[in-house]
Amino acid sequence: MVKLFIGGFPLNISELELVQLVSLHGTVSTVKIVRDKKTGICKGYAFLEMKSMTDAENAVSALNGRVIDGQALSLKINKETPVPAAKIKTAQSTRPNPKYVKIDGPSDTVKKKRPRKS
Repeated sequence: MVKLFIGGFPLNISELELVQLVSLHGTVSTVKIVRDKKTGICKGYAFLEMKSMTDAENAVSALNGRVIDGQALSLKINKETPVPAAKIKTAQSTRPNPKYVKIDGPSDTVKKKRPRKS
């Protein structure tokens, strides 16, 4: 899977329209349009996963700079650097083991409540 960054598209575009636009140039497996948490309004960029690197390169070459509704699209292939397995093991081994301490229940002395006013 190859991740693509797409920015600069109109804010009213839906996931389906974005997939239809990009799928003309390759197979799209997932799409995620980034939206504001409170309002749900699109922030103007999205991430797509494509099946192969050739599909992603075809989409970037065909759509990068293309104007839709007065806005130019910007497509980039995300270069992800895999985390080495040695670093994962060292990060897990440096965590301290939690120590649990048994706490006795509440004490036997209970404060008496004040009497109600009548």
